[in-house]
Amino acid sequence: MSRKSSLPKRLQPMLATLTGAPFDDPDWIFEDKYDGFRMIAEVRCGKVALYSRNGKIISRSYVEVAKALEGVKGDAVVDGELVAIGKDGASHFQLLQNALRHEAKLLYCAFDLMFADGDDLRKLPLFERKRRLKAILPRHKLIAFSEHRKASGRKFFAEAERKHLEGIMAKRVDSPYASGSRTGDWLKVKTAQRQEVVIAGFTAPRRSRPFFGSLVLAVRENGAWRYIGHVGTGFSHQMLKELHGKLMKLKAVRSPFPAKVKDEAVTTWVRPTLVAEVKFAEWTSKGELRQPVYLGLRSDKKAKDVVRERQKSRT
Repeated sequence: MSRKSSLPKRLQPMLATLTGAPFDDPDWIFEDKYDGFRMIAEVRCGKVALYSRNGKIISRSYVEVAKALEGVKGDAVVDGELVAIGKDGASHFQLLQNALRHEAKLLYCAFDLMFADGDDLRKLPLFERKRRLKAILPRHKLIAFSEHRKASGRKFFAEAERKHLEGIMAKRVDSPYASGSRTGDWLKVKTAQRQEVVIAGFTAPRRSRPFFGSLVLAVRENGAWRYIGHVGTGFSHQMLKELHGKLMKLKAVRSPFPAKVKDEAVTTWVRPTLVAEVKFAEWTSKGELRQPVYLGLRSDKKAKDVVRERQKSRT
């Protein structure tokens, strides 16, 4: 399935499919699943442009990373993930907003090479693209090459679980790079369930909590907004304050849902434009999130692209 983006098709990132279990296969390699957001880096004549997955130019927000990528050898278009590294040495999505305030260490983890010196490399096997990528990356504290492991996905996944990481990526060794498409050649295996969500409203604060009580969550389904529950945990005081400020600018008169949902009497509706990410225990039989925990906003996703993520079996 393709997603619309303001990026030209040739620069749009290849997307992975969610699958349910790790596996061993000599025709596949396995990488860390980084807990950050996608970033395409276009290096041309020593100048660097950084793009988010939805096509926004974000070079000014991450000037230090762009400067580090000026050391790439030659012209190139690199695919990778921008992450914030915690004190435990692992990437944490929640820390990305802190990184913008210089309170966490940023790292650009490069894992694929789409173009090099004017040559289109997307039809080359993944293994060859990665070999070429490693050769052109500069040695810099803000840049990392995404190492991989061959064949042994189950062992790699068990290590990710022990380290409390988000999961692993599985990729066919000989797979081409399918710009803007989601294919079965790249799979993601998560250690815990996570879901992108759209904020449709917020409830009045309760007890001693300031600003708001919980967020009303939605995804797109059949061209409309579908209610998938409320999230009321995972917020620091600073997050509550900053998020409330953003939501107040988006206040709307009516609900975006076709039917009534929980706590409407104490709900302030907002235009469904802010995208966030949550982790949760499971989906209920009603199609709602059980025990969701707020992780943070995602500036790299468009609200209308957010749908319920469903697992698919490997073919």
